[in-house]
Amino acid sequence: MKYLMEQFKDINPSIVDSLFHFAKLQFECGNYSVAGEYLYLHRFLIPPTDKNHLNNLWGKLGSEILMQNWDVALDDLNRLKEYIDTNNVSTPLESLQQRTWLIHWSLFVFFNHGKGRDLVIDLFLSQPQYLNAIQTMCPHILRYLTCAVITNKQKRGAMRDLVKVIQQESYAYHDPITEFVECLFVNFDFDGAQQKLRECEVVLSNDFFLVACLEDFMENARLFIFETFCRIHQCISIGMLAEKINMEPEEAEKWIVNLIRNARLDAKIDSKLGHVVMGTQAVSPYQQLIDKTQQLLMRTQLQASNVEQKLAASNPDRLSHWGAQNF
Repeated sequence: MKYLMEQFKDINPSIVDSLFHFAKLQFECGNYSVAGEYLYLHRFLIPPTDKNHLNNLWGKLGSEILMQNWDVALDDLNRLKEYIDTNNVSTPLESLQQRTWLIHWSLFVFFNHGKGRDLVIDLFLSQPQYLNAIQTMCPHILRYLTCAVITNKQKRGAMRDLVKVIQQESYAYHDPITEFVECLFVNFDFDGAQQKLRECEVVLSNDFFLVACLEDFMENARLFIFETFCRIHQCISIGMLAEKINMEPEEAEKWIVNLIRNARLDAKIDSKLGHVVMGTQAVSPYQQLIDKTQQLLMRTQLQASNVEQKLAASNPDRLSHWGAQNF
């Protein structure tokens, strides 16, 4: 900016501010592409300490979301997250407020981007400052985190941490999706889990972000019921299992055969007796080491987050949970 002011006498801070306000006008008129272009230029003309820098980041993210440019929106989301996390926001309480807004806006990106469900878990569950924001300000976000964990076959280990969070927050928030997890993994109530799974189908069908995950969710939820039931009983009647996963016996047998084949489960089907016999599945020492390391990291981060929360609580300033953005 200093260089431009030296080279071009007509360029000054008021001109740069006018560029921002013009971009804001284009955004409000629905010209999101034009707004995004001007905000992109505006960001390179101002330092991170500029009064409009944070508003610029929010506006650029909003423009890309409304244009459904999910790759670019993800980059802008990460840029905004980095800005908030580097303590550029004045107070800890304001940082909490900004993270709360970021969590909600991120749903548009995460549930439309190809890698979004991985990123939901990485941000909401693995980063204590964002998990703390969810627990403090918006526990209803647990619905989306739970759906991401259930439908993610690559991050099955996240279920253990999710169960702990759902138990802690059950007094503040619960819905059929979180209750399904409680029934299955806390109470081992398979009849209750089956009932909640039916309710989940209705909930997902009417949720803006989750409706596209419906089939994937139902399939993976049945898989969790199957795995948990087999882990407890080891030898199961196909008829009983079909009842637990809400299928006809013949349909359930085909489903189990495909499941064993595709997931390489250590199990056999006795068609004459109508039984599924599970083998023993030992957890490798390597996986145990990874799990223990992740738990240690999580505890360390949670302790650091608790210290930050106590410091924020000692601050006399108070902000409302939700406030109007300047952009």
